[in-house]
Amino acid sequence: MNKDKRERFERLSVARTTKVLEQIRLIGNLGNRNNYEYEPWMVEQMFEAIENELAAAKKEFEDKPKKAKGSGFSYRKR
Repeated sequence: MNKDKRERFERLSVARTTKVLEQIRLIGNLGNRNNYEYEPWMVEQMFEAIENELAAAKKEFEDKPKKAKGSGFSYRKR
């Protein structure tokens, strides 16, 4: 593995994950009914959007099968 690419991944992943966790904590603060008024459907839609985006991001880390060159047959790893 290329050392520069790994170091860049580590640096950016720590910074970006830290930002996401801070924002999630701030979203949690919105649950305080003394300060905010909201409907259950609003909360459901908010978390659905977050979960969908998280699933899409997680999918980017899955091994993607390489496209076969030419015609032929091969088994793909499961």
